[in-house]
Amino acid sequence: MRKRFMQLAAVVLAFCLTVPSAGAVTTNRNGDVMIRVGLASTNAHVPTGELEAAHLLNEDGYGSGYRFGYYDSGRNFVELARTDASTTAVAVLKTENLYYGRSAALGKDTYSASISSNILVGCWHIQLPGSFSSYEAAQAEASRYNGGFVAWINGQYQVRMGTYGNRTDTEAALAALGQGTIVGTSEYGMSVVETGTSRVLFQYDNGSSGALAIQPDVTGAGETQTWFSGYKYRGGFQYFRRTGGNLSVVNTLELEDYINGVVCYEMGREWPLEALKAQAICARTYVLKNLGKHESYGFDICPSDSCQVYYGMGSLRPDYGPSTTSMRAVSETAGMVAKYNGKLAELFYVSSFGGASEDAKYIWGSDTVNEYPYLRGVMDPYEADLDSANSYSSWTVTYTSAQLTQQLQKAGLGVGTSVSSLDLIYSQLGNVIQVVVHWANGQSSTISASYIRGRFAVPSIRFTVNGAGTGGGTAAPGTGGDISINGSGTVDGLNGKYVISGNGSVSQVGETPYVITGTGTVSALTGGETGDTPHPQPSSGTVTVSGGSYTFNGGGWGHQVGMSQYGANAMARRGFTGAEIVAFYFPGIQIAHY
Repeated sequence: MRKRFMQLAAVVLAFCLTVPSAGAVTTNRNGDVMIRVGLASTNAHVPTGELEAAHLLNEDGYGSGYRFGYYDSGRNFVELARTDASTTAVAVLKTENLYYGRSAALGKDTYSASISSNILVGCWHIQLPGSFSSYEAAQAEASRYNGGFVAWINGQYQVRMGTYGNRTDTEAALAALGQGTIVGTSEYGMSVVETGTSRVLFQYDNGSSGALAIQPDVTGAGETQTWFSGYKYRGGFQYFRRTGGNLSVVNTLELEDYINGVVCYEMGREWPLEALKAQAICARTYVLKNLGKHESYGFDICPSDSCQVYYGMGSLRPDYGPSTTSMRAVSETAGMVAKYNGKLAELFYVSSFGGASEDAKYIWGSDTVNEYPYLRGVMDPYEADLDSANSYSSWTVTYTSAQLTQQLQKAGLGVGTSVSSLDLIYSQLGNVIQVVVHWANGQSSTISASYIRGRFAVPSIRFTVNGAGTGGGTAAPGTGGDISINGSGTVDGLNGKYVISGNGSVSQVGETPYVITGTGTVSALTGGETGDTPHPQPSSGTVTVSGGSYTFNGGGWGHQVGMSQYGANAMARRGFTGAEIVAFYFPGIQIAHY
């Protein structure tokens, strides 16, 4: 998702009607919680599909060389082989005939079956005789042969040589060598090569259950950051051919390293520290609650906004990726999560609400009375502080009647007829939770809250149509409004305003000003907190609109449940802590260490 003003990545988290159960947390021998993030997969929520070849590059001072092996059931890396420290670029290939060259489709040099060049990594090999109890023994034997390499096949070391493209060439090489047998791999095999060459560094085939792991660095560097597909990542990498075809790629890393790779993309990397802390608590809670969400694809969590946006440690852009501030927010909240009744809470967040979040029962049918009471909607008096910075603080979408009909017919509604009128059903918080479309043929279609944004192509469910409101709406606390002065004029809020007392002293207006009416009545001044701007605040009820055009005027962007990121920013600026921000948007939760 593209960054918007102040580098906010607006988040629209997908949520199923039945909340997924949390996967088991896996800690390695050091006690670190390990997370698996899909980087290349056929999963619809992973932007990069499976690959013929997956490249790694490590040349920026964060470790040298690579170790090859696998992750055990505790997510501990088990080493099987390694390169020397001078190896900087490697590629993992499926074991089919692949050529190295320029891919016009991908715009880069890579290995592909469709590229013709003289650099071929063939899938035919000669297996040399002998059994080996260690990598060192196998490597010593392999080094005696031109093109020799070590392979780990079904749990045993082998020594192989050559990468031939067909059996005829392999038979000729075997005859010249005078020993060995012709072999290949199963459809799950993988070869690691030095990028740009046909030199095999290691081959791995452990059948359908096998997954090759690569852990960067052989020198013991304190931190590794390795390039994959244009981004730098901490941790290690896992490769497997899930159905015997192309490669799936997974980034396996410690929990806090993962959170560092989320917070700066889901929220502006230089936003206020306490807002970033709130984001870190939400992101950490979300991933721990959703571990194993994509287990059938071989990883825990996806890298897109269907889960949480994740691009590791950034790219070549100096203003992209974790900042000193965002990493401090992660460090100072390390291990902190939100719980309800002692269990991890289901936390969600969006860019902004336009005035109020919504009860999840209206959006996803969740039980917010007994199971998820913290997912009830709240009035948001804070995010309006940043309306000038939020391009979605107000928005307008206009259709002619014919255009609206066409828009709804894309979803299979109202085929063969046209829109006659709309019934808008508002919640008590002023969000549209249901729309009934009346058609010219006398039929109707009911659109529930979770489908409203998609059906009408609007950013949120907080809107009015053709200016029609429910008639009972008033500005919510903190949402502003003009203030009348002596009946002769107005001011746009109290920010920067001063008063003169009866003894002539001058002071700035306080947080809770009072007014005396002409009849002597004393009451608190309503109309908003300092610096706030007005939002439309329709109340509950039903509004019917019709006509030749339909103009949607609203505010906010997202599914309307959980935490407003702009609201979190505004609260941080007002002095709230990250924990207080999370507690405001999720009433009743407790912040605790996991």
